[in-house]
Amino acid sequence: MKSAEIRQAFLSFFEEHGHTIVPSSSLVPDNDPTLLFTNAGMVPFKDVFLGRDPRPYVRATSAQRCVRAGGKHNDLDNVGYTARHHTFFEMLGNFSFGDYFKREAIRLAWTFLTEVLGLPKEKMWVTVHISDDEAERIWKDEIGIDPARFSKLDEDNFWQMGDTGPCGPSSEIFFDHGPEVWGGPPGSPEEDGDRYIEIWNLVFMQFDRDASGTLNALPKPSIDTGLGLERVAAVLQGVHSNYEIDLFQNLLEAAARATGHDDTSTPSLRVIADHIRSCAFLIVDDVLPSNEGRGYVLRRIIRRAIRHGHKLGAKGNFFHTLVGSLDAEMGDAYPELREARQRIERVLLKEEEQFARTLEHGMGLLEEALSGLEGDVLPGETVFKLYDTYGFPYDLTADVCRERGVSLDEAGFQRELDAQRDRARAASQFGADYGAALEIEGETAFTGYERLEDRATVTAIVDRQGNALRGLAPEQRGVVVLDRTPFYGESGGQVGDTGYLNVPGGRFMVTDTQKQAGHHLHHGVMLEGELSVGAEVTPQVDAGLRAATVRNHSATHLMHKALRMVLGDHVQQKGSLVTPERLRFDFSHFEAMTPEQLAEVETIVNEQILANAPTRIEQMSLDQAKAKGAAALFEAKYADNVRVLTIGPEDFSIELCGGTHVARSGDIGCFHIVSETGIASGVRRIEAITGEGALTYFCEQEARLNRIGERLKAKPEQTEERVDSLVERNRALEKELERLKAKLASAAGSDMLSQAHDVNGVKVLATRLEGVSGKELRGVLDQLKNKLGSGIVVLGVADAGKVSLIAGVTSDLTSRVKAGELVNHVASQVGGKGGGRPDMAQAGGSDAAALPGALASVTAWVEERL
Repeated sequence: MKSAEIRQAFLSFFEEHGHTIVPSSSLVPDNDPTLLFTNAGMVPFKDVFLGRDPRPYVRATSAQRCVRAGGKHNDLDNVGYTARHHTFFEMLGNFSFGDYFKREAIRLAWTFLTEVLGLPKEKMWVTVHISDDEAERIWKDEIGIDPARFSKLDEDNFWQMGDTGPCGPSSEIFFDHGPEVWGGPPGSPEEDGDRYIEIWNLVFMQFDRDASGTLNALPKPSIDTGLGLERVAAVLQGVHSNYEIDLFQNLLEAAARATGHDDTSTPSLRVIADHIRSCAFLIVDDVLPSNEGRGYVLRRIIRRAIRHGHKLGAKGNFFHTLVGSLDAEMGDAYPELREARQRIERVLLKEEEQFARTLEHGMGLLEEALSGLEGDVLPGETVFKLYDTYGFPYDLTADVCRERGVSLDEAGFQRELDAQRDRARAASQFGADYGAALEIEGETAFTGYERLEDRATVTAIVDRQGNALRGLAPEQRGVVVLDRTPFYGESGGQVGDTGYLNVPGGRFMVTDTQKQAGHHLHHGVMLEGELSVGAEVTPQVDAGLRAATVRNHSATHLMHKALRMVLGDHVQQKGSLVTPERLRFDFSHFEAMTPEQLAEVETIVNEQILANAPTRIEQMSLDQAKAKGAAALFEAKYADNVRVLTIGPEDFSIELCGGTHVARSGDIGCFHIVSETGIASGVRRIEAITGEGALTYFCEQEARLNRIGERLKAKPEQTEERVDSLVERNRALEKELERLKAKLASAAGSDMLSQAHDVNGVKVLATRLEGVSGKELRGVLDQLKNKLGSGIVVLGVADAGKVSLIAGVTSDLTSRVKAGELVNHVASQVGGKGGGRPDMAQAGGSDAAALPGALASVTAWVEERL
């Protein structure tokens, strides 16, 4: 059976037995910050087992895509070198949530393996936990497993979700590949061999382990199973390696074509075939290459595949070309892969292009380090320098060293990495921890959602170093803490409010508001009068600046949704800053946005503004917010009760947000994108303006256009036409100038021929040109070579401290004198280097003063070679 047929047969079998087919979940676990990736079939059902996520079914089955390439479950280093390690694999599973238990789970598994797949019973070996007498009786008395092919084990047959929580014994089913393959049965000293291969694990979730380690019986025991698709395919197709199954054979052949390497058993081709699966499906699930978290793991996998391709002799960018072959293999089972194919190819191509420079430079440095290595351990300092300074991933260094029989000083690398992190933490620790210094009880009540002015009591005053003060005198700076405040404290990207704290006979100007340890900290200066702890004050927020801020903040939410509509659901917020002047929004995307895309985003946002729909704010549980479709960084920690913002007609944008917002979308006024740039790999930044800021911007642009029109003696609507005319005229003048320069250079060239020296019967001309640019050297050289007929020419120009050189050798002399060697001889004397063909080569330099002497050395250099 082919892999696709096995997958479908499994799902159909369990559907016939009352199971609901559940589509594969994302590789990014939903609301589970403990996991880097979905690494097992039960992960999407974790909350179901814990009773937190009720489903309309009690039996389920799935073909879950999984990745193990980071964190605790990391198979990356072994991939390509063993028969069964993968970064990406498919886990077939059937699950019972308090419905059936051991007897039916065992019977269903045995029936599927022996009757549906037709595996011989005498080839099967079964294990159970040493304490599980019930499972042992079912296997031996009801299923009839041969006791000679049965084992009771300890640690290998007990599963637990964590140190506490649901857990239970398990039963594993192994396939015996026969005595011709080395290895012993489970539990034997030779169990690590390849003869007995685990294909299915049945977990009997029947206990809840408490903090003391006690196992308490669950009221509704459940079933969680996992059957590795690649492993069972290898069994059914009569091969011993997962890489020999049909799915991988087609990917290996595609990788062989892409790299020009025919031997599909090569470990490097296996790496590539495996990695295209994990990379493509991670991008499907909106993970993009970056320098942190999941994005960094993806980048490592991509770069490992590229490195192995180049090791095999691949030329240029090849990895992205394999997406089509993967689509042909898995697109029917996973339509989301087919839909995202073009995006996957673009992301991979961009990463290949970026890594090409790093790979070439890093490999050169690594080769240099290995050539001078004494012993067989590469120092951790060297590994860290390659990683930190040159961006060469640790695992690529490990791969190359493994091939040379060299190990890595992992402890030394980790020391350097920890030291760097300590330096970064030390550099970022600035400012006083006011809350910790004062140990202020309670917290500040925020009233700024409803009002901009309030009555409050001063609970603490500190100086800028965090020292407690009794009060503030005129012109004295400090930080004031109140029991309640309408001032918004900076958070969620929105800057803190400014304004005044008014007291009888005095006023404190608030220049910034921060939040710390539950308190709002009002930074500022006492303008007049005095302020003391316990005083009654009237906090008054600057209404104009708050209004400008909320316009930008609400527009940010509309723009976020518009970006996902235009670019795709992979767009995720990576940071934001909302001020009264403008908004800044960082988001995940793999390439620069086009002008058309930016215009479309701007149009969508302004359409929502013109609709003037009321903004709605609701308090609800996190689960309710998720069910409502609210966008959030669900990996972040949220309270049980969250604030949900809905803005735009027909609930256009729904997001979790604790900031302040407009009452209606029309209050934003208008929206305009000012710039779009890249700030990191896979992260883009948009800056935009709204309301009065946008109107001011438009007025300035109009005034600028009018001034340009006045200089061009044209009306604003004629400016574009007049500029086009000037550009065309300028191009014509530049071409005429180049023609005249070439004519002058030709005339000068005739005069220069008289300066040629005769060196052993060969004419050699080495001279400096004036009034000629570096771009024009090639034309002058060609003219001189033609006039010489046979000879050697070296020309140099110096302009603004930069030196340009060109060397030409006629074809009858290239067997004795190479232009590349000659130009490098001259360039080395002016602080540069170059290269080219035997008959023509170019170079640059930075020492203009040394140019005359360098040209003068040409004759002697040529004489040595003739």
